[in-house]
Amino acid sequence: MKNLLRFALVLFTTSVFSQAGHIMQSAGSVNMSMGGAATAQPLDISGALQWNPAAISVFDSKIINFDLGIFFSSPELSSSLPAGAMGAGSPAVSGITEDDRGASPMPALAFVYGKEGSKHTFGVSAVGISGFGVTFPEEANNPMSPSFNPTLNSNPINYPQQAGGFGHIESDYMLLQIGLAWAYEITNELSIGVQPTLNYSALELAPNPTSNPTAAGYPSSDKASAIGYGAQFGVFYNSPSGFKLGASYKTPQKFEDLEFTNTYLDNSTSENAFNMDYPSILSFGLGYSTEDFDLAVDYRFVDYENTNGFAEKGWTPTGSVAGFGWKNMNIISAGLQYKGIEKLPLRVGYTYSSNPIDSELAFFSIPATAIIKNAFQFGTSYLFSDNFKLNGVFHYGRSGDKTEGEIFNPQNIQNNPPYGAIPGSKVGYDMTTSMLMLGLTYTFSE
Repeated sequence: MKNLLRFALVLFTTSVFSQAGHIMQSAGSVNMSMGGAATAQPLDISGALQWNPAAISVFDSKIINFDLGIFFSSPELSSSLPAGAMGAGSPAVSGITEDDRGASPMPALAFVYGKEGSKHTFGVSAVGISGFGVTFPEEANNPMSPSFNPTLNSNPINYPQQAGGFGHIESDYMLLQIGLAWAYEITNELSIGVQPTLNYSALELAPNPTSNPTAAGYPSSDKASAIGYGAQFGVFYNSPSGFKLGASYKTPQKFEDLEFTNTYLDNSTSENAFNMDYPSILSFGLGYSTEDFDLAVDYRFVDYENTNGFAEKGWTPTGSVAGFGWKNMNIISAGLQYKGIEKLPLRVGYTYSSNPIDSELAFFSIPATAIIKNAFQFGTSYLFSDNFKLNGVFHYGRSGDKTEGEIFNPQNIQNNPPYGAIPGSKVGYDMTTSMLMLGLTYTFSE
């Protein structure tokens, strides 16, 4: 099963990046253009399968969606050390390092089987629901360089490990989720749904802070993978007056351990395991439809504080990182669709996400900087026929205020418990994101 999922992941995507913590705010072009709101407004099958399996009951045909987006992110990592932090007489240093990762693909595939007059609707989806990744090169202007100039841009967090930094920082995390959904119409207005989920995740870190450091510093890891399981439950009410209500609960996605094989700078090796689950998500939605407009508003609560890998924080007794230490998140998604132009509906969407990273613990989340506070979307579709539709969306997001805290050193815990902060130091990051996504929807003729 793991080999099958690995093949599907390689075939389907090479990388996925999120905007709300490490959670994808949407699935597919239509849902993205509505800001991710779909719990009570199922405009397409991808959004319904992602946020409320009960809502697929509105579809009474066989429909397939495929979307593919190109995602661009621009993270910046900054840090500074005060004078004397690197030894008596050492100068103050500060600098910024830009990410050089480039573009990443974002796919979504969904299929729904419905039949007019039937109380049962079935669906299947394969979506990259989570991901993060950065590539920050090692700082060339560092104390080990003969041309070191502390008055120029010099980012100490990216100094070589021999000089007290992390060197080249790179992370690559992805999570593919396959869902099998069933919805049942209790009445013409009220439906319930359930969706068991099967997940495949993979994580690669350089350096790997979840491993124990040695005299050679922290190692780099290979790409470790894990299988996870969970489910989603939903309820959907579709009133004759156009008002719609929805609620869903996605259980925690429980994963087996990620098992890393690590290589240190002196070519010695080690192995370690790290458990990182996917948080539970509670969603509530409100929708309203008229002849010309569709309105959708969703609220989501993301429970990071009870999720393995995110609830833990600080250092282990051996100097490895215990976890990210993230707070719970609140997400608000809103979208509006205008249908007054024949064959060309227009959509605008907005997504707000609270920051799960406590400024005190910003240091631990350097490999996972994909935190977007405000995201804006504009999308449209073109209906070639009753069977075939082309969808598109453009996304732009900003992280808002920079996430910033102190630099930690586990060897300094006795002086500055509990994290070993270096007094007067700072590390921070912010980013912008943009994405263009296109999708195809095909409705099979009866």
